[in-house]
Amino acid sequence: MKQGWMRKRWWEFRQGHSVYLIFVLTFMNFILISYRLLIEKIPFFKELFPDLWIFVILFLAVYIPAALLIGYWHRKTQLKVESTLTHQQNPLLAKMFRMMLDVQTGKATKEEMQEYRILLRDIEKKMDF
Repeated sequence: MKQGWMRKRWWEFRQGHSVYLIFVLTFMNFILISYRLLIEKIPFFKELFPDLWIFVILFLAVYIPAALLIGYWHRKTQLKVESTLTHQQNPLLAKMFRMMLDVQTGKATKEEMQEYRILLRDIEKKMDF
């Protein structure tokens, strides 16, 4: 068994748990709590939604299109901002681009290039589970 097998399984577990399973569980939890505390306690809403399944269908009919529109808006406007900020805060990426420019313009010394090669090799080794 490779050294990183357990680390990969741990990462896969966290991804499955946090991205998918918890999403479904919190979504169901939100619907059930909303129905119990809002719909069942207020007579006007109880008349509109006498059963949980009616509330769920109407809730999803509103929630899914709203989530799609917000997701589309996020992808079209906010994702660029997030990506830019993430790249600006990444020192390794900045060093990579600076080194590429220095190599192309002839400003990088052989020592700097060798040092950078070692850095990249070390990163590759860490990624090799």
